[in-house]
Amino acid sequence: MKSGTETFVGKDSPLYQDYDHLYQKIFQTQSIVVMVEGNDVKSADVMKSVDRLEHQVQATDGVIETTSPASLIKMVNYQMTGKSELPDTDEEVKAIIDGNPDIFGQIIPDNTHMVISVVMAGSASDKAQENILTATEEAVKLADFPPSYNVIVTGDPAFSTFMNKEMNSSMGMLLGLSAVFMVIVLLLVFRHVRWCLLPLPVVLLGIVYTFGAMGYLGIPMSMVSMSAFPILIGVGIDYAIQFHNRLEEELQEKGNKTTAVIETVKHTGPAVLIALAMTALGFFSLFTSTVPMIQDFGKLLMIGILMCYFASIFVGVITISLFDEYSDKNPLRKVASKIRPANSEKKKKSEEGDESDRLVGRILRKTTNLTIKYDVIVLGIACLLCFGGLYLDQSVSIETDVQNFVPQDMPSLVDLRHMGDIMGGSDELNLIIKVEDTTNPDVLKWIDQFSEHEVASNSHIYSASSIVDLVKENNGGVIPDTSQEIKNIYSEIPDSQKDRYMYGKNMLLLNFNIGNAVADIKVTGIKELSNIVKQDMQWMPAPPGTSITITGNSVVFIEVITALTSGRIAMTFLGLILVLGGLLIVYRDWVKALVPIIPMLIVIGWSGGVMSSLNISYTPLTATLGALILGVGSEYAILMMERYFEEKDKGASPLEAIQMASSKIGSAIVASGATTVFGFMALLASPFPMISDFGMVTVIDVLLALLATFVVFPPLIITLDTWRDKRKGARTAEKQTETKKQIQGAEI
Repeated sequence: MKSGTETFVGKDSPLYQDYDHLYQKIFQTQSIVVMVEGNDVKSADVMKSVDRLEHQVQATDGVIETTSPASLIKMVNYQMTGKSELPDTDEEVKAIIDGNPDIFGQIIPDNTHMVISVVMAGSASDKAQENILTATEEAVKLADFPPSYNVIVTGDPAFSTFMNKEMNSSMGMLLGLSAVFMVIVLLLVFRHVRWCLLPLPVVLLGIVYTFGAMGYLGIPMSMVSMSAFPILIGVGIDYAIQFHNRLEEELQEKGNKTTAVIETVKHTGPAVLIALAMTALGFFSLFTSTVPMIQDFGKLLMIGILMCYFASIFVGVITISLFDEYSDKNPLRKVASKIRPANSEKKKKSEEGDESDRLVGRILRKTTNLTIKYDVIVLGIACLLCFGGLYLDQSVSIETDVQNFVPQDMPSLVDLRHMGDIMGGSDELNLIIKVEDTTNPDVLKWIDQFSEHEVASNSHIYSASSIVDLVKENNGGVIPDTSQEIKNIYSEIPDSQKDRYMYGKNMLLLNFNIGNAVADIKVTGIKELSNIVKQDMQWMPAPPGTSITITGNSVVFIEVITALTSGRIAMTFLGLILVLGGLLIVYRDWVKALVPIIPMLIVIGWSGGVMSSLNISYTPLTATLGALILGVGSEYAILMMERYFEEKDKGASPLEAIQMASSKIGSAIVASGATTVFGFMALLASPFPMISDFGMVTVIDVLLALLATFVVFPPLIITLDTWRDKRKGARTAEKQTETKKQIQGAEI
């Protein structure tokens, strides 16, 4: 499970490398925060509980240090009395806290709240974070806080850990719900065959294969990739249905199982493989995204459809063959056949299915006739809605705040936001300052002046922290004028404090606290704030020999904005080009290549209008919609086109061919679309808003793809094919006329 910054921004990005190499591995720390709230936290009993908690947590592997009111009280008490211990009375505790507001102001903001910070390395693994979190929760229980006090364990590491657990449990729920939906849709649209539920375990086996491939290839699970499995069930079950349906048909016609299996694999295998290839070309465009979790999503979909194909052709076909052999040998079946005609029940089901197919076929035939009659109006309205949707798409907002991706009632999120309300936000801009000498007084004085200026002039920069604060604290509030004096002060500062702001002799860190900037001013606001800081550095330059890099978790997310705006558009157009190229290679006919693409392009435009009207933001997941529409929806248009030209080759006129295609294959396409829609519907039940929104738009888009197939496609193919036939006829007539003239000239 991955949910950190590396799932949003590529590790080969210069921005991420600055963040990872210069900040995260050198300076960054993470903190699990224990927040205590009650009637009066400035009491001796509470401080003794805090002291017990701190002692126990400090013994945990991976904990760098802890900071608490109790340890600070002991430090102040040692300076006053020479005894590093907690006072016994509430009055003494309050006197120390109230007498040192600079020390206690941030960790005891009022009489009812305090925080204890458990600090670990910024590069700590997910497992290490989870172990420290568990140890902290155990320490809270053993600390024995007074009964009337509430203790909350929170912070970013706690939020990430619980989010990963929620993702795991949510994924199981989505898979289960998707399976239930598939049972329903199979019983409705696939009841005319024996063992109609068999495609479900076959496609679930393909999902198991996909999990295995993920582990083998090292593809992590993220908030985006976890939604791939219901999608794969919806898309992959169509492969199993196609093989199942054809094998049943061959078994009834041929009777010989070996021949039936051979014919099924021979004819259905390549046809389904072509559909899979076109779907894969649509998905392939996901690899152009610079967001790693979208790339992983693309890998997962590509692997998944291939595994579902393998499960269908190898496991599904063989299983049906074995079941058929067993049913012939079943003694109960032989007895039942004597009492009742063997095929009576099958015939009844077949008749029911045929009647249902005929009803759907008649409706689709009438729809086709209507759209062709008013072809100009239909195509005009479709194009206008497409252009309108593309225009509205530009105003769709982009969401990159991870807190808005997860269930809003998730306890760890509620606790994190509660802490933010009490203590203020903790987002930062981090300035990595490379210098020739960290003891240079000019550098420290510039950091001090620049920090004061930025806090005073920028409303979203609330405070600054650097090595300068520690130097001034140890030198009467002033910065020394010589390097030797600064060097002497450095030697007095504990390494645990100094290492937060200084690395070696050539690197310093300046932190700007920007509160809840990700939620308040969004990533675009952070980008503007970063630009303001850069401009200020130009007119208030650092001393010669100094270079500054602005980085931090908030700054890194700026890259996501670029990926989700220009990136998703490029991804969609690449998908269009790939599918168009694939169709040209397969058919070598520009009409056959272009006709399936145009309805999907129209649906992509409609999708932008849907997102705007539903007020759904673009996320790393909804940014993939263009590629998904191409991958999933183009199959419907291709199947319709194949049947159209098949009927036309038999001698039908264009109008008769499209009528036959709509009425004959239309019900099969509706059934196929229904399985896909039901697979995607499981996403609607996800507790993650990002996934449920994606599920809603995807279900609507698949329905729109079906609508475009039966409303936009018929007049489109009639128009283009008729126009091409006329041009061919005109060229043929010209050639015949030219030939006659040449013959006449030769005779003369």
